[in-house]
Order: sequence, then C-alpha cells, then structure tokens
Amino acid sequence: EDVLARFHRMRGDRTLWLPGTDHAGIATQMLVERQLAAEGTSRQEVGREEFLRRVWEWKDEKGGAIVDQMRRLGASADWSREQFTLNEHMSAAVVEAFCRLHEKGAIFRGQRMVNWSPVLQTAVSDLEVEY
Repeated sequence: EDVLARFHRMRGDRTLWLPGTDHAGIATQMLVERQLAAEGTSRQEVGREEFLRRVWEWKDEKGGAIVDQMRRLGASADWSREQFTLNEHMSAAVVEAFCRLHEKGAIFRGQRMVNWSPVLQTAVSDLEVEY
C-alpha cells in the first residue's frame, strides 16, 4: 500500500491512502472467548452485554498494534483520517457496499465447505483452524 501510494505521488497523481482497520470479528471473538475460558467462564455465561464490553475492551487494548507498527515504519497514510469498520458511519458504509455488491451478483450465497466451530458457533477462516 505504501509503495503504491508513494509511486503514484512521485508520478504527480493526487493520491490518498486512507488508513483503517477491520474489526476482525471472528478472530477477536475467538481470542476473547479464550480469555473467558481461562477465567472458567464463557460468553453464554457472561451474557451478550458483558461479552461485547469485553470485546471492545480487547480492541482498545490490542487493536491498534498493527496501526502502531505501520506508523513507526513511516507509512505515508493520512493518519488524521484513520477509520475503523465498526465506527457508526463506517458500519453503514460497509452495509451499503455489501448490499450493492450482492445486487450486482458479486457476493452470493452458495453451498460451500466451511470450517464450523461448534465452540464459537460460527464459521472460522482457514487461518484459525488447526488441522
């Protein structure tokens, strides 16, 4: 990203690298659930509100690590405009984008093999699966 932004700026192109982070929902859920398990409890036992509070607490503590690393490396993004997918206005934009892509047929539902976690009660990516 940084190389492309710098390349286009060097060519005289008006270039904006808008930095942002994804909520990484499934991975975050998995990590918070591990914390709860280590405490001898679960998301079902603590309830939705407490679980969400813990997720946001984890995000506030750990969520900025990648952005901090990018800043230290000198990435040429416009840091004054940094975004997060679950910010209210960004969340609405994400829903809008998914709806438009679905209407165009770029996103669809189909029968696929997924990695279902009976513990998390959700699908997980290949990165989170131990074979």
